Amino acid sequence: MTITTNPRVPEPPTAARPTRARPTTARPSTARGPMTPLRRAALIAGLAYIGTFLFSIPVKFGFWTDVLENPGFVTGAGSAGGVPMGAVFEVLTALTCVATAVALYSVAKNYSNRAALGFVTTRVMEAGLIFVGALSVLSVYTLRQDLAGTPGADPGMLATTGNAFIAMHDWSFLLGPGLMPVLNALLIGSVMYRSRLIPRWIPTVGLLGAPLLLVATTGALFGVWSQVSGPAALLALPIAIWEFSFGIYMTIWGFRTEAVNEVASEPASTEISET
Repeated sequence: MTITTNPRVPEPPTAARPTRARPTTARPSTARGPMTPLRRAALIAGLAYIGTFLFSIPVKFGFWTDVLENPGFVTGAGSAGGVPMGAVFEVLTALTCVATAVALYSVAKNYSNRAALGFVTTRVMEAGLIFVGALSVLSVYTLRQDLAGTPGADPGMLATTGNAFIAMHDWSFLLGPGLMPVLNALLIGSVMYRSRLIPRWIPTVGLLGAPLLLVATTGALFGVWSQVSGPAALLALPIAIWEFSFGIYMTIWGFRTEAVNEVASEPASTEISET
């Protein structure tokens, strides 16, 4: 008797069920790129431009209102509490003026060494005239604090001396923040327009606003209108828009990458060797 065993037939392999790949959504990286020297220069210059607005406006229309507009300030009229703080703000305004030129020089010289040096020069001149105006106002403040009301002090002489210092402030303001921005816009604005480091509409506003500000300054110089008047403010508005837009753009976006790469791929320009 033989026992036969049926061989076990292997079961057919079952087909593996296809697994659906889950769609993955690529999330944009939130990490910022490295802070390159070019981006750092744009950031410093942008913040400095914004600083010139933040520091200068409270001085003219806040801290120094009494000393500049009240003829009897030096003899004791009005409030003198804001004069020292206004002087601090004026110093900061002058320093931010210089900072814009120092930060942009390394960039602008790659396109025009002459324009870059000229921009540094006019910015330093503007800062120097701001310092002159601040010293004039502080001199009036000292006359009021030390001499007003003292026995033997001549109120008429004090008023005359104080008005002379205020006149020095007004003229330095006209030639400094009033005239120098015209040259600043023509120098650095032309560089930014040709290089396309920022959108061209921004330097265009500056280049168009420069002659308008020159008209405003000339009109004030010859007594057609006062420095702080409607026509002067209207003519100065385009320059204010240019500088503020320039500062905001450089602070937030920096320089346009396409323009930077284009310059990096080109051979060195002859402008660099200019003296």
